[in-house]
Amino acid sequence: MSMSAIALLGLAGLALVDSTSIGTLVLPIVLLLAPRVHVGRFLVYLATVAGFYALVGLGLVTGAGWLLDSGAGLGEVRALRWAELVIGGTLLVLGIFGDPRGWFGRARAAAPSRAGRWHERLVGPHASYRVVVGVGLLAALVEVGSMLPFLAGVGIISSADLPFAGEVVVVAAYVVVMVLPALVLLGARLLAGRRLDTPLARLSGWIDRHLGNAGYWAAAIVGLLLLQDARVALGLG
Repeated sequence: MSMSAIALLGLAGLALVDSTSIGTLVLPIVLLLAPRVHVGRFLVYLATVAGFYALVGLGLVTGAGWLLDSGAGLGEVRALRWAELVIGGTLLVLGIFGDPRGWFGRARAAAPSRAGRWHERLVGPHASYRVVVGVGLLAALVEVGSMLPFLAGVGIISSADLPFAGEVVVVAAYVVVMVLPALVLLGARLLAGRRLDTPLARLSGWIDRHLGNAGYWAAAIVGLLLLQDARVALGLG
């Protein structure tokens, strides 16, 4: 089977949202802000992050496919569809209104920037390929569970019922799109040199401050998709 154009566009959009995370954009910008950009380390870092997500994504897609095959018919259980409806509604509300603690004036205090804590490891005097690979793996491991777009993308790929080779191609394409903005910035930095330092620093700070907003947008989109799927299955409206 093949994926529809809408599903592919949805995956591309989710991958672009994932491309704005700390691991996929903020830390690459940290590498680009070094006085001398080490292209080899930059590419190794991106390859580490992309490879990690590709392996995790393929594992989740394969596992989800196995569960669907072994539990055929579970999707027709109305209780599961009602649970899907509730989860979708919850995600939609969170996506629209944000952190519930902020509704009552108890918004979460700003956490220290992880990018700041990892800056020295990436561009400090002891930075090396081994350190860069370690930071890439750590960043991906810390973020993978909280990246709703990535998990939603896994769900879309799993539901497409593709052959294994097709799943590999789609997952690989997803992670390529996910790191594409960082590669574009690398090209721009090599062409413009230090003249791009100030814009890059501003972009890094803006992304670091607004990462939560991207997560809420993703939650709203995923919630809406779940609501629509459950509504159709339950015959509501």
